[in-house]
Amino acid sequence: MNTTSAPGTDAPSADLPDYPMTRAAGCPFDPPPALYTLQAQAPISRVRLWDGSTPWLVTRYEDQRALLADPRISADSTHPHYPHPGPGQKERRTQSRAFIAMDDPEHARLRRMATAAFAIKHVEALRPAIQKIVDGLIDAMLAGPKPVDFVQAFALPVPSLVICELLGVPYADHDFFQSNSKTLTKRTITREQARAATQRLVDYLDGMIGDKLAHPAHDLLSTLAERVRAGELSRHEAANTGVLLLTAGHETTANMIALGTLTLLQHPDQLTRLRESRDPQLVASAVEELLRYLNIVHSGRRRVALEDIEIGGVTIRAGDGVILANDIGNRDPAAFPDPDRLDVGRNPRHHVAFGFGVHQCLGQPLARVELQAVYSTLYRRIPTLQVAVDLDDIPFKHDGLVYGVYELPITW
Repeated sequence: MNTTSAPGTDAPSADLPDYPMTRAAGCPFDPPPALYTLQAQAPISRVRLWDGSTPWLVTRYEDQRALLADPRISADSTHPHYPHPGPGQKERRTQSRAFIAMDDPEHARLRRMATAAFAIKHVEALRPAIQKIVDGLIDAMLAGPKPVDFVQAFALPVPSLVICELLGVPYADHDFFQSNSKTLTKRTITREQARAATQRLVDYLDGMIGDKLAHPAHDLLSTLAERVRAGELSRHEAANTGVLLLTAGHETTANMIALGTLTLLQHPDQLTRLRESRDPQLVASAVEELLRYLNIVHSGRRRVALEDIEIGGVTIRAGDGVILANDIGNRDPAAFPDPDRLDVGRNPRHHVAFGFGVHQCLGQPLARVELQAVYSTLYRRIPTLQVAVDLDDIPFKHDGLVYGVYELPITW
């Protein structure tokens, strides 16, 4: 298979592989086999997307970090050659664009408005409240019937309760924002579905900003509202930022909690090691290793080249779309010895699950504390936790922008 440009030209060949690629049957925790092949044989090569466009796919860890830190690579989703994951996502980014889809200086200006709430010192102060949420949900599960869907009973409520508290959004509205977020994180949604779900969330957050303007409180939406009042932020920008923080603040961590738990249950030696240790450093290490191993953002980080870039023996031309496949980057043997082995003691803090460079995930300190609270508590308090169905019967989110499971029946 020829996966690069035709010799002597910049035109891509006709027989390019489609992206995203399919995981191997029975291997739901590993990247697709075709990505391993590309990483070994053609680490920077062309692929074909849903709209016929042919961006470059970058599969090696070192190349990904270099490009994510390169100012000649743009995150601007309004660029005509930006490689959108699907028509729904293209529509969404046109309608409601947050700072993650912008370049500096606009990216830095808008991101700065929310930075303090996710600073490590502030997030650490939230640890007791997060632990209380985790313990309360475990109490409720233990007191209720079994088997139970772990996603609905625990994995989704933990980050939803936390982000609602942080933003100042009523948790009573969780069905509304969770259902719309679920729609928007499906790669297969139509433009119409994306437009409707986006508008519902924008209207909701705009209303919340209005409430905070009238009745400010000690929360992040009130901080954004104050920026609106001061003329530093438009109300539309504030609402878009709120949509991003609310959706990203629960979707990604919820999937890591569920998929991480399922992964540990499939690796009982690693689960026992984690459950029996009271060492917070091992818990922190396990979180980093599961982030590396699972890498739930499995559709790549999307960019566009603003200038010609020479990297890995390939010339990426100005205007070319670029996809950095962080799932296979985190399985690169040049960066992580024996990368397909789960080792909770590895502590691979240099992984790219949260990205790299100026656009790396703003909420990563919060995600880490949430996952540490879960992984240090859940398996110790429910030592007989087990999956209530066969692995083949678990519905994985192969059609999602964020990988995970739609439901996970558990018992104990």
